[in-house]
Amino acid sequence: MVTAERPFHLVVFGASGFTGQFVTEEVAREQVDPERSSRLPWAVAGRSREKLQRVLERAALKLGRPTLSSEVGIIICDIANPASLEEMAKQAAVVLNCVGPFLELMQWKYHEKAAEKGVYIIGSSGFDSIPADLGVIYTRNKMNGTLTAVESFITIHSGPEGLSIHDGTWKSAVYGFGDQSSLKKLRNASNLKPVPLVGPKLKRRWPISYCRELKSYSIPFMGSDVSVVRRTQRYLYENFEESPVQYAAYVAVGGITSVIKLMFAGLFFLFFVRFGIGRQLLIKFPWFFSFGYFSKQGPTQKQLDAASFTLTFFGQGYGQDIGADKNKPNLKICTQVKGPEAGYVATPIAMVQAAMTLLNDASDLPKAGGVFTPGAAFSKTKLIDRLNKHGIEFSVISSSEV
Repeated sequence: MVTAERPFHLVVFGASGFTGQFVTEEVAREQVDPERSSRLPWAVAGRSREKLQRVLERAALKLGRPTLSSEVGIIICDIANPASLEEMAKQAAVVLNCVGPFLELMQWKYHEKAAEKGVYIIGSSGFDSIPADLGVIYTRNKMNGTLTAVESFITIHSGPEGLSIHDGTWKSAVYGFGDQSSLKKLRNASNLKPVPLVGPKLKRRWPISYCRELKSYSIPFMGSDVSVVRRTQRYLYENFEESPVQYAAYVAVGGITSVIKLMFAGLFFLFFVRFGIGRQLLIKFPWFFSFGYFSKQGPTQKQLDAASFTLTFFGQGYGQDIGADKNKPNLKICTQVKGPEAGYVATPIAMVQAAMTLLNDASDLPKAGGVFTPGAAFSKTKLIDRLNKHGIEFSVISSSEV
């Protein structure tokens, strides 16, 4: 709610970064959405007023809105200056953070403090991991019974000019994998009890496997989706006694040539990321070590326009009158989440619609604040409906009894 103390509904923090500029454009689109019944005061935030002004001017030109710059506030702040961040946060109902990833460490360090203050902190709110996390919840809701296990396969589609990903995403992966030992220590120290296993244990596929349904080879998905979905399932079990769903994630990579190319890139990455000098090389030469997938320039507009993703879920479970103790699963379901280019089109859509859900569906959020996964925060809200209206579409492909 806008007040004299908090004049902005939304603040895009890190708006002058590569991803931030696309989030800025998406908020500008939301501002003039014909379905909006009220105004949307918002601002951009970062270290340089000049860079923020250029981002707004570029968005104004792209969207054909010459007055945009005068409609948006500018807040100067720096992560090296905590007091400036506090001043920025005080002016916003919701901050869209485009500066860095906030995952499990945030939950362990700040969940209780956030709950005390009634603040909601929701990480992984872009392509990683809203489609996967809410896709599992959507699949569970559409099954006429108890969903027990899901495998997902992400397929990335590109146009004639191919794919390119900005090296900011590459850097996040390098730092994330380089800090795996700290994450393992954190998980071991948490001493969490395992959630119940419902139905037969979901078997992990080989590092290279063939998916008959998609007619494609696949490899394990190395992103945060599995971790996020598991945390969501734990939350829903512990707080709502919902049956936990087992989950595994894969990337559909097409033919054997793509498998070999990605396998070599993965081996290079996993070897070099273990050492400090290796991480420096990975960051300095992203194009070389990623076999051309990542670059310091990022994708062109033509590449963005031609790209899209399909996330396919294959679920199994039990009918309402069938017990899971000794019986084999007797229900199967296939669902999909489809959307535009994943990193810089779908991610801003997901972030902005998550923000609008926070603003408009407050009564359906967890009763107290805290640090949440998207599924934990939004499972009872209308976020899936919002995403469907903005080009990230959830659908049932098939559902059958075995």
